[in-house]
Amino acid sequence: MKTRKTTPAAPPEPAETVLSLSVQYNVAEQVRLPRWRLRRWVAQALAALEGPAGASFTLRLVGAAEGRRLNRDFRERDYATNVLTFEYGADPAGTVHGDIVICVPVLVREAKEQKKPFLNHAAHLVIHATLHALGYDHLDPEQEAEMEALEIEILARMAIPDPYQVS
Repeated sequence: MKTRKTTPAAPPEPAETVLSLSVQYNVAEQVRLPRWRLRRWVAQALAALEGPAGASFTLRLVGAAEGRRLNRDFRERDYATNVLTFEYGADPAGTVHGDIVICVPVLVREAKEQKKPFLNHAAHLVIHATLHALGYDHLDPEQEAEMEALEIEILARMAIPDPYQVS
């Protein structure tokens, strides 16, 4: 009787996260930041992680007045900040929910001040916010190092230089 050698089956590949992304424009940035580009950046962040089964995010691009109002109302800081993330956790099916707000005038100003291409800085902020929506934070040095390393890795996959390198 012959015995057949069998090779153990490889573990299954992790399932790709199903992404539902709503993009809202309260500023005229559809040309530089079209939905497909924003979706690609969020998807890159999700693909880099063994993430949730699903992600449902709203990404809103706003002007300085709305950015300031939201930062004041929700963080008690009376200035427009570059990005705000509202993390709502996962539903029973495992889909993570969150809202991301990018203040475009602050994004433009920071890109100029830091001498970074607009799209590179925008990609960084979207990825940073997506990680927040997935539960990552930078409240202590260990968390900050982990989050920054992930951002650098994800951006490198997109051929975007390390945003934390000082030139």
